[in-house]
Amino acid sequence: MSNEIEIGRGKRGRRAYSFDDVAVVPSRRTRDPEEVSVGWQIDAYHLDLPILAAPMDSVMSPATAVALGRAGGVGVLDLEGLWTRHEDPQPLLDEIAALPADGVTARLQEIYAAPVRPELIAERIRQIRAEGVVVAGSLSPQRTQEHWRTVVDAGVDLFVIRGTTVSAEHVSARAEPLNLKRFIYELDVPVIVGGAATYTAALHLMRTGAAGVLVGFGGGAAHTTRTSLGIHAPMATAVADVAAARRDYLDESGGRYVHVIADGGVGRSGDLVKAIACGADAVMLGAALARAAEAPGDGYHWGSEAHHPRLPRGERVHVGTAGTLEQILFGPGRTADGTLNLVGALRHAMATTGYSDLKEFQRVEVVVSPYQPR
Repeated sequence: MSNEIEIGRGKRGRRAYSFDDVAVVPSRRTRDPEEVSVGWQIDAYHLDLPILAAPMDSVMSPATAVALGRAGGVGVLDLEGLWTRHEDPQPLLDEIAALPADGVTARLQEIYAAPVRPELIAERIRQIRAEGVVVAGSLSPQRTQEHWRTVVDAGVDLFVIRGTTVSAEHVSARAEPLNLKRFIYELDVPVIVGGAATYTAALHLMRTGAAGVLVGFGGGAAHTTRTSLGIHAPMATAVADVAAARRDYLDESGGRYVHVIADGGVGRSGDLVKAIACGADAVMLGAALARAAEAPGDGYHWGSEAHHPRLPRGERVHVGTAGTLEQILFGPGRTADGTLNLVGALRHAMATTGYSDLKEFQRVEVVVSPYQPR
């Protein structure tokens, strides 16, 4: 049955859903939340939490990456951010948090005009590695060829190639583009790549040999991609489409499983639950972790799109401080708005619907039930 809608006589569009448009349905069985497992494994790394922190300067510093790693997740450091451009970025982080709204973008462009320094990339990775947690760093597709060897030699465990959208087939007449398939094949570490928002795009990324695919396209709280470019991918549909690509690639490849990671639109605990229910193996959190007292953004949140030198597609947004990182992940919750105890909420949702692990929970019944969140 087609779910296309006629926009006009010359154009039809497929109906797509965000996390706010869907809901999980209880089943005939329930469990104790303490008996539910929220762990997962990517490549050789078993992780206690299905949570990666978005590589954004407002979310991740080396210290917060270590803290999240010790809690059971993965902190992904932006290797093109302030921590690899400046010896001590703290004064600049303080300045960004204090900037008036009408001058933020121009000042961000000035601050991020400083060059990325390879020696700082190596230093930050070694700093995290010394604490004994899983080390993950992110580069954009444009900078990967320039800095990948520095990243690998410094000892990264998971290499993340993250952009607003990443394709397996980038066409350029000006320069030789990154050949993802050859690059991943020659690399000795697992690669997570994205974003991708469609079945076809994700399937092509899986064929490059990626260990995981990030699902999303400018869907985060700090993005203005829909406003500036007119492009948007409702996340519930995008995750379900990419999960279908994972299933078909599993058959095509003879059993190779590629992890699906929802990246965008996961601002509160209910969004995390629905991302897994739609087929994600894990989520990448930005705004949800930017609300931590330890977050470098000091209650503000922005991404790399906010300081693009020619076409900014993001902005600094105020998300406030909801609690400590411990409270955001494990509680106790002091509010009922889904900002605290994300892991507890996931456990309760799985227990209420009768599922014991994340793989099982991906099969939970979901209904279309649009509403306007408060």
